[in-house]
Amino acid sequence: PVLHGPYGEDGTIQGLLELADVPYVGPGVLASAAGMDKDVMKALFQSRGLRVAPWIVVRDFEWARGRAGILRRIRAEFALPFFVKPANLGSSVGISKVRGYARAAEAVDFALGYDRKILVEKGIDGREIECAVLGNDEPQASLPGEVIPHNDFYDYADKYKDGKTEFGIPADLPSDVAAEVRRQAVVAFQACGAEGLSRVDFFLERGSGLLYANEINTIPGFTEISMYPKLWGVTGLPYGKLL
Repeated sequence: PVLHGPYGEDGTIQGLLELADVPYVGPGVLASAAGMDKDVMKALFQSRGLRVAPWIVVRDFEWARGRAGILRRIRAEFALPFFVKPANLGSSVGISKVRGYARAAEAVDFALGYDRKILVEKGIDGREIECAVLGNDEPQASLPGEVIPHNDFYDYADKYKDGKTEFGIPADLPSDVAAEVRRQAVVAFQACGAEGLSRVDFFLERGSGLLYANEINTIPGFTEISMYPKLWGVTGLPYGKLL
C-alpha cells in the first residue's frame, strides 16, 4: 500500500485486504489503527516506558457543551506555545502551534473540523529525530536522521509544497543518544504491534537532552528521496535491497 492518512494508513484498507486474503506490506489492522490515533498511540508508548509530551483529549461534544471549562483547563495545564491537532490525521493537517491563549478556541475549532477527537499537547522545544524500523519478529532500527524545518515546524506546506526543509542523514548525535533512539524506535514499533516497516519520530529536547517519542508512521514515505529509504541507505541497506 502507498496510501497515507485515513483509509490508507488507519487499518481500513488493511482490513479489506485481510477479508480478501490479499497479501500486503506493513503493519496490520490493529497497529495501523493504533498508529493513526495519536491518543491511543501515546498511551501505548507510555505503557512501555517511553516518554511522551503531556496531552489532553477534547471531543467535539465536550467542546460544544463546555468550551469555557476546557479553555480554563488548557490555560492551567499548558505553557505557551502548545499544539492542537486532530487525533486521526497525518501530514500535519489541522495542526496549530498556539502562541497565545486568546487563539486556543480558534485552534480547537480548526482541529475539530478534521476529527471528532483532538489533542492539546505540550510544545517541546527540540530537534526532530526520525528512525526507520524494519522487520517482523526481530525488528531492526536504522541510524537516526534529523529533520531541520524551514518553517516554524514541519508543516504541510513544508512537506509537500515549499520543499525547503533540510535533513541530516544520519543525524549528528552522540553515539549513546543515537543508540537510545534506535532502541526506543523498536520499543515503539512493538508497543503498537507493528510489522514489516514503520518510521518512528522523536523530539530531542534542547537543554535537558530528554528524548520524547512523538509518533509512529506505519506507512512512511518511500520514494528514493524519502527519509525512510535514505536512513536505511546510510545504515548499509541500499534502496534496491530494501525493496
